[in-house]
Amino acid sequence: MISVVILTKNSEKTIEKTIDSAIDFEEIILLDNFSTDNTLLIAKKNKKIKIIQHEIKGFGSLRNYGASLAKNSWILALDSDEVITKELKQEILNLKKNDMEIYSIPFKNYYNNKHIKGCGWHNESHTRLYNKKNTSFSESLVHEKVIEKNLSKIKLKNHIIHTSYVEIEDFLNKMNYYSTLFAKQNKNKKKSSLSKAIFHGLFAFFKSYIIKKGIFLKKEGFIISVYNANTAFYKYLKLMEYNNKCS
Repeated sequence: MISVVILTKNSEKTIEKTIDSAIDFEEIILLDNFSTDNTLLIAKKNKKIKIIQHEIKGFGSLRNYGASLAKNSWILALDSDEVITKELKQEILNLKKNDMEIYSIPFKNYYNNKHIKGCGWHNESHTRLYNKKNTSFSESLVHEKVIEKNLSKIKLKNHIIHTSYVEIEDFLNKMNYYSTLFAKQNKNKKKSSLSKAIFHGLFAFFKSYIIKKGIFLKKEGFIISVYNANTAFYKYLKLMEYNNKCS
């Protein structure tokens, strides 16, 4: 049996599709960071959903807390903007799981109803199915990963549909949020300065737009590349500020 643990905050644009895609699994836990929009009203339409509200202090610790609430040992970790395809659902339900294996899932990232095949958004996969008796997520504030030590990683064939950005406001909100988490996580661990922030921002745009072929993705490629550049710039600018406060 598998428990699905979904992290969410203010996800009214995407949460219904995420829940619908997971409904055939035995247990669904929605771990909500005190949403102020209609996320919970939408989730409460389905009586199967167990809603727990808990503050996000870091994504790794939050995922582990959600797993601790699950009645099953097998955990499928999702975000509220991720949809399990029918093919992936059947693949997981039919899977002969091994307790010493973890399972990586391919992602297809979408923006503006287009599958983004560039900008570093292509050919992604993330480990999201695991047995909580044998492993957990790292305690990282952001970019948390399932700990792989002494376990075999198996890549599943079918994919998750990921729609992280619906409106331009989503880019701005996530840029601010994730850049702050990066600065907190790397405070006094990495050096930063204005020149480093500028360099990382410019290189992020070049990498996304040229090296990762965003230039061929029309306006979507340009928007995503500018977002990647701004996120990199503010990550290191905030890190500089955090380091200076501690000096």
